Amino acid sequence: MRSGQMASAAPPASRSWTTTARHWGRTAWTPSWLEERPGPLRIAVRTIAIILLTIFAIWLILFITKGRFLKGPFERIATSQLERQVDVGGDFQLYFAPFNIKFYAEDLRIANPKWANDKQFFVATKIDTRIATLPLIFGKRIVRFADLDGAKVALEWDANNKRNSWTFGDPNRPPQPLDLPVIRRAAIMNSGLSYRDPGLKLFADIDFDTVKSRNTTIEDAIRFSGGGTMRGQRFTLSGGLTSPNETIAGGKNALTLHAAGLGNTLDISGTLPGSTDIEGADLEFKARGANLSRIFDFLGVAIPDTRAYRLSSALTYEDEVWKLTGLKGLFGDSDIAGSLAVSQPDGRLYLKADLRTNSLNIIDAGPFVGYDPQRLDKMGTSGTVTSEGGRPRVLPDALLRVEAIKRFDADVRYRVTKVRAESFPISNVDLTLALKKGLMELKPFNFAVAGGTVKSDISIDSRPAIVRTEYDIRLSPTKLGTLLARFGTEESGTTGTVSGRIQMVGFGDSVRESLATSNGRMAFVLPQGTFWTRNIQLAELDIGTFVQKMFQDKLKKPVEINCGLIAFTVRGGIAAADPILIDTKKNVMLGRGGFSFRSEVIDMAVRADGKTFSLFSGQSPVGVGGYFAAPKIDPISDELVGRAGTGLGLGIFASPVAAIIPFIDPGDAKAAQCGPVLAGATAKAQRTTKGKPRDDVGKGTTAKSEDGKESTEGETKQRKKFLGIF
Repeated sequence: MRSGQMASAAPPASRSWTTTARHWGRTAWTPSWLEERPGPLRIAVRTIAIILLTIFAIWLILFITKGRFLKGPFERIATSQLERQVDVGGDFQLYFAPFNIKFYAEDLRIANPKWANDKQFFVATKIDTRIATLPLIFGKRIVRFADLDGAKVALEWDANNKRNSWTFGDPNRPPQPLDLPVIRRAAIMNSGLSYRDPGLKLFADIDFDTVKSRNTTIEDAIRFSGGGTMRGQRFTLSGGLTSPNETIAGGKNALTLHAAGLGNTLDISGTLPGSTDIEGADLEFKARGANLSRIFDFLGVAIPDTRAYRLSSALTYEDEVWKLTGLKGLFGDSDIAGSLAVSQPDGRLYLKADLRTNSLNIIDAGPFVGYDPQRLDKMGTSGTVTSEGGRPRVLPDALLRVEAIKRFDADVRYRVTKVRAESFPISNVDLTLALKKGLMELKPFNFAVAGGTVKSDISIDSRPAIVRTEYDIRLSPTKLGTLLARFGTEESGTTGTVSGRIQMVGFGDSVRESLATSNGRMAFVLPQGTFWTRNIQLAELDIGTFVQKMFQDKLKKPVEINCGLIAFTVRGGIAAADPILIDTKKNVMLGRGGFSFRSEVIDMAVRADGKTFSLFSGQSPVGVGGYFAAPKIDPISDELVGRAGTGLGLGIFASPVAAIIPFIDPGDAKAAQCGPVLAGATAKAQRTTKGKPRDDVGKGTTAKSEDGKESTEGETKQRKKFLGIF
């Protein structure tokens, strides 16, 4: 009985275990606190629970297996996304450890595009990283730690600078800037980087290695060293990055970098938030050398050459912009201060600068327009003059680096308080430069000179096959006494002013070539006023006055100017007087001829005809010739010598009184109608005070004959000279 009773009691015990399991399951699936909640809430909680359980299961599987089974899928997915072959030749691990993602691979290889010289973009004997999981979900790549051994990276541009090796995906995709993940700490062994840019002629190889610390309170240091060539010139660089080890909390990565080459030395020191995290970096920048433009060559940026310089500034990186603030230093004998920002909006390099100079030596401005800074260092202002075929040349011929200025955009403001120049008192320079996709505009380019203001708008367009430059330079009314004080003008007795405008268009990639092909007009207007010199007025060439003044220190009375115009029409780089006409109380001064931007030759004649009878007057033109770099004035012209010969003959064969006949000025000069003069009109539009067309101001050509016409033979030469330029 008892045994039977015990046997019959066994099934209820079995059912009790089953019931307990079911009860536990129901309790876990719907705990008492959840059972009382609304149905949608229960569903949401259960969904979250399933997700968490799934994540835990995945985590557990990956942790146990180290994710080695993902090696094949990783290679296929990475190859598809990068459109480059990706291979892992050795061990592979990808799992959560415990919360950061651990990625480990041996013999990892990422191929380069077919056009590159190096077959592999990246290779590593070993790569071991810890990647922050949560930031990665939101698209930010933060590497807590990276350990690289035997890693090599090949960064390369193609020959046309249209593609680079670090832009992945579609081969026709525009080149992208190099975007590194944020690496908090790193250890790098036996690794290196190569960089190739045929467009900049920049080739570099850098080696990296980590000096491991043995004392846990000392930071590890990544040392790097290497070098290369830039435009055939050798450079070297070295430095280190100290990275806090695990035992140090709140440490910073200290960076030191020293580079030397192309006659320049650059030093950067300070701290970084992470090994590759430069956002918020606190750095100090120092540079010195023979020519600042060589440093900008590394950025692919073309700036004017400079004389020897020395600069320092704070260097930071914020919102994807490199900022040099508190910039100060010297170039040549001039100071400079301000700020500079470098960024890459839309993948295109962009510079924004605000610079100031308190005192600028005019020699230091020479390289800005193309003069050789080394010649200026050795020879001063004489270094602006060169010799070609035995003739002096002064217009600079340094070529504009067209391809370089097409690579970047810029907005620059440059102000100068005072310019130290021997000839003219220049001050308050204010230049705004805008460069966008090959179009450079200097608008405005203003400065004060002798109490007046020069306002300029200059446009240099490098987008066409041949560079096109537009010049528009305007001179506001400026006192002649101040402007010409260093040339013998008395400021106190001179009330005359001058204003003018130059409008020309030229073609070519240097100042010399642009002017040598230019077309346009140059005009300077002299309104009514007085002009008083400390020297005799050779321009008037009235011998009676000359004899009187040659024994005096200065004029007893200033020259009274009614109106004047000094104008040239420029055709194909050749400027012809059109006209030169100055009407004074006693004389009418006329000029003919011209000059050439091509050869820099000056060939002009200036004469003054009296309005009243004068017993002794040369009445003959003063020759103005030579070259821009070596002009000369010849008051004893062939015509005057001829008159002297005639007077001598008459004196011998007639009487001494007859000798002065060739020098008599009847005083029949035609006074000018000042309206066309002050309007800057051409020779064709000039009139006498009686309203008649003038026949003594030339025809707007380089002819020097009295009526502006050449002889038949001369006309042929003149025609050839002008027609040959079109």
